[in-house]
Amino acid sequence: MSVRRRIAPDTGRAAVESVLAGDDDRGTVATAVRYLLEVLASDFEGHSLEVRVPPYGAVQAIDGPRHTRGTPPNVIETDAATWIALATGSLSWTEAVSSARAAASGLRADLREELPLRWRTMES
Repeated sequence: MSVRRRIAPDTGRAAVESVLAGDDDRGTVATAVRYLLEVLASDFEGHSLEVRVPPYGAVQAIDGPRHTRGTPPNVIETDAATWIALATGSLSWTEAVSSARAAASGLRADLREELPLRWRTMES
């Protein structure tokens, strides 16, 4: 089962590039965050981990036990700037967690092996 794309890859990549260049327009940031969440969910399909970037979005990813009710047992939550930095490789997972820029709870709440994402190479 593949993840349904809502943001065209060209649009998503352009938004990420724009934010990395310093654009802080709320709409552009929202598009960049959502696109990178889609890349995560597409590249690492599953339902064992929920990644939240309020107020922009959340996805379930990583193969493993499926969660269906209540609060997921494995959750990562961070802000938009931290998510973009993690996903693009300018911030390491270890640094984000140790500096409390990302909150991770649960045994599967670790993206060390999945980050940075291959966001520039997503097919259109």
